[in-house]
Formats: sequence, C-alpha cells, structure tokens
Amino acid sequence: MPEPVQLSKLSDLPVGASATIREFPKSGSAFVRLREMGMLTGTRVTLVRTAPLGDPLEIKLRGYLLSLRKTEADYVLVEIGA
Repeated sequence: MPEPVQLSKLSDLPVGASATIREFPKSGSAFVRLREMGMLTGTRVTLVRTAPLGDPLEIKLRGYLLSLRKTEADYVLVEIGA
C-alpha cells in the first residue's frame, strides 16, 4: 500500500528547499494572477529567501524568481522533495 503524501504550506518550506505544488486555490483574483505566472499544480518550486521579517518570500519556478506574500503562500500546498 502506498504511503500517504505529506503536504505542507509553501510558506513553511525551509530556505533552499524544493517542492512540487500539489494543491492550489481555484478562486480569487490574486490566485488567477499567480496561475497566469506559471504557478500550477505539478510545478517545481524552490524557496530562495525570505525578507528579514519573513514577508515576502522569494521563490524560483519555471526559470524565474517570484516574490509572494506569506499570506498567499499559506494557501499553496506542496509536497517536499517530490
């Protein structure tokens, strides 16, 4: 029997870690914009760094860097190491 997948919030990803987006909100104007920038289910992301107070986060995906508010990253669920 396969082991259940452990999902974490993108905002909880340690700096330098990579993960694969598994769940993503389906509504809201900010999330439509993020999907248009390539943040889709199955996309590989790496947390590059965080601002000194932890917000915003800088992530790398599809060959470019994207700054994302921590509150937005809380809604994106990722599978670490996948």
